[in-house]
Parts: sequence; C-alpha cells; structure tokens
Amino acid sequence: WTAGAGRLYLPWASSLEAIDGGYVDRQMTPTVNVGLFGGSTADPAAWNYNPRRKIGGVFLNAHGGSYEDLWYTSTTGLGVNLLGWGLDRPFVFTENDLSFKRRLSLYHSMQIDRPTANPSMPAVTPGIGQSLLSFRAQVHPRVSLDLNHTYFRDVPTYDSALVGTGLLDKYLYQGVNVGTRIDFPLHIAGYASLGRSSNSSDAKSSLNTLFGVTMSNIWRTGLQADLRYSKFDSAFASGNYRTVSLSRDLNERLRMNCQGGRQSFLSSLSKNTGSYFVNCLADANLGSRYFFESGFTTQRGGQQNYNQWTATFGYRFDNRAFERKAARASQP
Repeated sequence: WTAGAGRLYLPWASSLEAIDGGYVDRQMTPTVNVGLFGGSTADPAAWNYNPRRKIGGVFLNAHGGSYEDLWYTSTTGLGVNLLGWGLDRPFVFTENDLSFKRRLSLYHSMQIDRPTANPSMPAVTPGIGQSLLSFRAQVHPRVSLDLNHTYFRDVPTYDSALVGTGLLDKYLYQGVNVGTRIDFPLHIAGYASLGRSSNSSDAKSSLNTLFGVTMSNIWRTGLQADLRYSKFDSAFASGNYRTVSLSRDLNERLRMNCQGGRQSFLSSLSKNTGSYFVNCLADANLGSRYFFESGFTTQRGGQQNYNQWTATFGYRFDNRAFERKAARASQP
C-alpha cells in the first residue's frame, strides 16, 4: 500500500488538477496498481476553478518495460466533480505514456464528461471535455522534433483575475504546436516552437511563437544560462515574455536558480502593459532524509507590486521496505 496527503497531483494521473486531499493505492501485481482519491480542487489556476468544488474517484494503472528500451504506463479511471455537495461533472479519464529509449515518446490524456450546464443554457451532451497530445522524436543525436495538440470543449471557468499572471497559459492555448531543439557544440542548444490556437468564439486565431537558447557549464563553472522570448497575438489579448535564468548544482546536494525578466499583456481583462519580475529558489538536501527549500519573488510595474519569501523544511520517509516488497514480488 502507498498513500499521500496534502496539495498534490495523483501520481498515476498527473493530468488531473492538483487537489487538496489525498489518495491511497495498492499494488495488485508488479505491473498493476488500483486506488482511489478525493479532495477539493481549490487551486485558483485550475481550469474549472471554484472554491466550493470537490473531486473524487477510482483508478487502475498498468505499467511495465524498461526506460532503457520500451516503457509504457496506462491509467484509466472514473471520477466526479461536486459543487458544494451537488453533482456537477461526472467524467472518465485516461492517461497513456509510451517511450522507446530516447528516440520516441508519445503522451496522451483525455477526459470524457457530462458537465452540468447553467440553468439558462442548453444541456451539455456527453463527449470529450479535454484532450492533451504530445509526440517527440529524436531524428538526430543533436536534433529533436515535437508536436503538441490541446483541446478543450468547455469554456474554462478559471479566475479571470489570474489572466495577466501567466498561470493560465496552458488553458488559454488551444490548437496545434510544433517545435524543435538543436544541440550545438560548446554546450549550446537552441529551441523554438510555433503554433496557432483558436476558440470557437474568437474572431481570429492566435499565433504563438517562442525562441530560446541555453548554455551549460559556462566557462567550466557549472553554471547554466537560459534566454527565452515568447509572443502571442489573439482576438482577446496580446503579449510577450522575455526571461533570463541562471542555475547551478553543487555536489548534488544544493541547487540554486534565479530567473528575471519582463512581461507585457494587453487585454480587457488586464492592464499589465509591462512589469518586471525576479524569482530565486534554493533547494538543499540535508543528509538522506531532510531537505530545505527557500524562495524569493519580487514584481514591479504590474497590477500589484510585491515581495514574497517562502521557506520549506521537510522530511522524506523511508520507502525501502516498500521497494524490497516490490522486488520480491517481481521475482519468479
């Protein structure tokens, strides 16, 4: 048996929204797990955000193979969203991941649901509520290509006050996106993506572009730098992001990352014509069990100017007994 509690993603179905609750699952065979989960979906960045919303369900996962060769994992489950204690959205969900060495990877998640319509709207028939597809191919040791498709049937009900923060980008984007990454000499890599997204109510499609470059082990210091620029232009808004980040790993026990940049967002939902931000994070392992994380965020020029500090001290429980049990179960 394994279990988890707190704000978390379901380990076997990370495509579901983060929940404030818990899960429990049992390993039936070395390759099959069954379990249940439940809690509230109080994350304001969730596509169906409502502080009164609850979620629960059951799932079955099958997995096997080797990451060095062919690996697969497949999860199927039944769930329900409640609003208060009233039925809001029953759904069936699937999540499948297939990879072959480092050459090919295919991921797809889907939810089939029947959401409760507003009293003034026609009833919604059962159908595909959302679908997320990602395909990646290593066509050359230095070149990889990827293809992504995102679909949402329902009009998202996220908190519109978060539109200018960038937290909702994955919900505002719907359509096909293609990208590539190229590794150059001297530890330099470039990447780019291009996509066109649309909503049934949009007067025109949105063109989304992203370009970036990374450089690792700069001057043999272990530092890694990343420069990124992205832009979109749609019927309801337009904007761009410019970021620079530096990161460094020290002795596999300490990781530091600092990111700064400027974002601009023009929309009737936001007046963020330009703001600057800096995010810094340090993550340290204190021995084999304890860890410490600390972060600092500052923003200037947006709807709000603020500074924020966070600190986390944690303890990792020993799971060696579970690992030994799983190893014995896999023996003939």
